[in-house]
Amino acid sequence: MHFTGTIWRPPYEADSLLLEATAGCTHHRCKFCTLYDGLPFKFRMSPLEDNERDLQEAQLWNTDPFASMAARLQGLSKPKGFRRAFLTGANPFVLKASRLLAIAGLIREYIPTVRTIGCFARVTDISMKSDSELTALAGAGYDGLTIGIETGDDEALSFMNKGCSAADILEQCGRLDRAGIGYSFFYLAGISGAGRGELGAKATAAICNKLHPRLIGANMLTVYPGSELYQEIQQGRWHEAGEVEKYREIRALVGSLEIPTEFAALGASNAFQLQGSLPEDRDALLERIDSIIDTVGEERLRDYRENLRHL
Repeated sequence: MHFTGTIWRPPYEADSLLLEATAGCTHHRCKFCTLYDGLPFKFRMSPLEDNERDLQEAQLWNTDPFASMAARLQGLSKPKGFRRAFLTGANPFVLKASRLLAIAGLIREYIPTVRTIGCFARVTDISMKSDSELTALAGAGYDGLTIGIETGDDEALSFMNKGCSAADILEQCGRLDRAGIGYSFFYLAGISGAGRGELGAKATAAICNKLHPRLIGANMLTVYPGSELYQEIQQGRWHEAGEVEKYREIRALVGSLEIPTEFAALGASNAFQLQGSLPEDRDALLERIDSIIDTVGEERLRDYRENLRHL
């Protein structure tokens, strides 16, 4: 299989067929992000020939009798056909609709058990496609995009060079709703800075409450020395929120969401994992967050953050 650098995927894509459609990020200007700094280029499309060879390899794994024998000898279940594919890269949805449809066609040809195709997407990737193109992509199986909106706080979005506004999130994800393409959001606790976390959480909930994200996944801002944000902090132009404040921010988000959705904080940036359905599990989630705030404390939470070598 062709893969470049570290491969990032959401926790809920663990069972998906991973296929590299792109490497790197077309934007690559968010002040907090260091995920793709190790690549020798900013962004690259994978050749369709590589995609086809990778799909042939994946097809072989599902049909090769030696693969079945190896699984049996290891006490594993017989390989099953993949039901979902996830295109890797920071934002493969930036590709032209024709390219995404061609990839979907290859997946359908070689792995016909795949029913849906997901990937990371930026809000700006959606704006580059017409309504008819979005409808065609939905028909080809694109569903369950993961979009790192980070926040609905316009001041934070601007400062962090995110490249979109809260209004853009609302407009473009509304278009996904109308096209029938499902999506999940990543929220970044701490992105609004010290003293502004709950404001950012409530602004985000106000946006989400007008949309239909299937899941809202929370991550905790972790500032690494190689980031532009680290330099902003060193020069006194931005102040980082404390760890307890970040959990109060998450509490405000959970408490302000009025739509039915899944909520999760499962990534490595979270010292404690949280997961539940809203509104059914709201009280249990809030109780768990309150327990973390009241019993764990800033020192232990900060120790976790400072010893988190990589996301």
